[in-house]
Amino acid sequence: MSLSPSSPPSPPGTHAERLTLPWWLWLGGVAVAVLLAVEIWMGAPGVRAWLPFVVLLPATAAGLWWLGRIRVAVGDGELRVDDARLPVRFVADVVPLDADGRREVLGVGADPLAFVVQRPWVSGAVQVLLDDPADPTPFWVVSTRHPVRLAAALLAARDAATGRRETVSAEAADPIGG
Repeated sequence: MSLSPSSPPSPPGTHAERLTLPWWLWLGGVAVAVLLAVEIWMGAPGVRAWLPFVVLLPATAAGLWWLGRIRVAVGDGELRVDDARLPVRFVADVVPLDADGRREVLGVGADPLAFVVQRPWVSGAVQVLLDDPADPTPFWVVSTRHPVRLAAALLAARDAATGRRETVSAEAADPIGG
């Protein structure tokens, strides 16, 4: 979701985006479907001449739409990722990740109990560390095109839900001491 000059700014603690496929994946997917339909069509008379196009092209479009259907949103006191919901009161911390950070978190030493919604065409992600003794899930990793904005929205929603305020000590606020 991009902000345009005419759209009102979203309130703190809210975020919404859809992890759609980029145009080049749509182009590649449709090109592969057309190539496959042409391969089936070649030299076929009657119904077999047009049936591959009628079946493969809509099926490919539906599949590509389905791959880009995931929505990530923060609002109403929870993080929603597709059908999964996480109340923000259980968020201990949020770490915005770039492509290298995501690769490290999801790499060889990844925790098998982590909840992961990862889309390879989206380079950014957030790691949401949990503080819920009843849940064995240590953290969530969620792909997002705007990791810093999502992290800020989650922390703002958590602070609003729990009544906490993040305080910064005087030494941390002014490290130079001047």
